[in-house]
Amino acid sequence: MKMHFCIPVSQQRLDALGGRYVLYSVYLDGFLFCRVRYSQLHRWNEQLRRVFGNCLPPFPPKYYLAMTTSMADERRDQLEQYLQNVTVDPNMLRSDVFVDFLKRVQLVVSHKIGLCRELLGYFGLFLIRFCKEGKFSVMKKLADFELPYVSLRSSEVENYKVGLRKWYMDPALDSMLMDCRAAVDLLYMQAIQDIENEWAKPTQVQRQKLVALQKEDNQTQFLELSREVRHYGYVQLDPCTCDYLEPGCGAIVSVGNNEISCCITLPDNQTQDVIFQMNRVKCWQVTFLGTLLNMDGPQQTLHQNLELRFQYSRDSRWQWFVIYTKQAFLLSSCLKKMISEKMVKLVAENPEMQIEVPEQGKSKKYRIQQSQKDYSSFLPRKSKIKTEKVDCVFGTIKEEDL
Repeated sequence: MKMHFCIPVSQQRLDALGGRYVLYSVYLDGFLFCRVRYSQLHRWNEQLRRVFGNCLPPFPPKYYLAMTTSMADERRDQLEQYLQNVTVDPNMLRSDVFVDFLKRVQLVVSHKIGLCRELLGYFGLFLIRFCKEGKFSVMKKLADFELPYVSLRSSEVENYKVGLRKWYMDPALDSMLMDCRAAVDLLYMQAIQDIENEWAKPTQVQRQKLVALQKEDNQTQFLELSREVRHYGYVQLDPCTCDYLEPGCGAIVSVGNNEISCCITLPDNQTQDVIFQMNRVKCWQVTFLGTLLNMDGPQQTLHQNLELRFQYSRDSRWQWFVIYTKQAFLLSSCLKKMISEKMVKLVAENPEMQIEVPEQGKSKKYRIQQSQKDYSSFLPRKSKIKTEKVDCVFGTIKEEDL
């Protein structure tokens, strides 16, 4: 799964001996992930090269003379391109060298809550922003190698927490977790939270039955009934805009159960529900349209000028639809998840199906047909340099922050 790395800014620093070095701010899916020096990335590249050899993309060369501003900008762009290319290879993403450098910690969390090891793939850590009146927004899915505490501190904004949520989009997969007490507890708590947050939308009759089951603490029946609730297990984005049915329309986007559900507000304030089925989505792309602007304040995220556009088959022709949302990377991750779940289901139903998937210039046969794809593009941005006080990217993980 391709990752969206970028390095929009770098800062010059003085070391203990009075020399200068450059610190690069690395963003992952629009959020500050870490700050590293060229030498750290260079050592990491050497470790990867010992394992993968010439399969690695080229690493920016060393400069033995003082760098000019244009040279520094060129190196920043080269490092960004390197990070984007090195994460394309799934074998590299799974390698110990890659993971150890970026610090996998999901196992620590799962051990503390008693989650069965074989069920780890059904859950993930998310960066969540809590708002007024108990409402919350899921801002991004943390990668397996991200340090939750560091990601939390890097956001540099209030009311952010790291939360553990299920990471699958097909509600039917709940059945795979019913034999694990810890998993049932997590599903039950999330279902209650999503209903309170109005992501899941029970009818009045369903709500009354759910309240009664909650009072009885009957988690199993509560979850069985929840799976009948509209938008159960969906991820809902913050209010955004789209170009359908007219440009600039407001939209509430919910994604799950193999569909993108949009409640669109028209200019006359009338609303219309539109469903985009994933089996009719050909491809999509995330585009970063702006630049990092507010350089005087904390760099909690990139300037939120993002869009996700997808190509959809409607009336026997392909059309592009655009959603403008700061959660475009999260939406892209959800679409990828639905595609992968569909592929797994197809393999179970049609074990003889095969596909040739190119991998590093070769063709490899898999048992499924994946016609959908995603890709990302970033428009040129102006480079800006800002001095930061905070230099450390690692810290002690506190239990209350997980």
